[in-house]
Amino acid sequence: MLVEHRGRTPRIHPDATIAPGAIVSGDVVVEAGARILHGAVLTAEDGEVRVGRESVVLEHAVVRGRAGHPAVIGEHVMIGPHAHVNGATVGDRAFIATGASLFPGAVIGEDAEVRINGVVQVNTTIAPGGLVPIGWIAVGSPATVLPPDRHEEIWEIQRGLDFPGTVYGVDRSAGMAELMRRQAAFYAAHDDDRPLD
Repeated sequence: MLVEHRGRTPRIHPDATIAPGAIVSGDVVVEAGARILHGAVLTAEDGEVRVGRESVVLEHAVVRGRAGHPAVIGEHVMIGPHAHVNGATVGDRAFIATGASLFPGAVIGEDAEVRINGVVQVNTTIAPGGLVPIGWIAVGSPATVLPPDRHEEIWEIQRGLDFPGTVYGVDRSAGMAELMRRQAAFYAAHDDDRPLD
């Protein structure tokens, strides 16, 4: 389904495929030969989403553009099922596996891999050809890649990356009630969405 959001409509190349049940909402560009499969969601909240030539976004993946953090998928990229690409840039020929999570400001270099359930934290850079192993976490720029059982080391790096400020535009001290008040108000913009097909 194509959806007008915030007055912007998706631009789909005639040689691209949007499968039934996929949702493409707002300022989204899908280039030639790209394939968006069943249940995938491409949503430009207030930042562009761009899917490059001959890239594939598999079932139930979410690709979200944010203010200051567009979601840019290069050419010949695989975004696996249930992956979450939120305000990240993914270089050409990268492989983002099933269940991987990329957060705002993340940059994945060309030919890099983020394997099953790998996490790339906010403002983290994976070098071209880099690798995040199954279930591991990349944090920092350049990235330090650690297994999840080394949480204290991850947190020492992550603390300075400002997750709440980068993702939600709030100070860490704002608290969950304030954060969700702002998020609920922000997402009310979907009240005016208009299906196009």
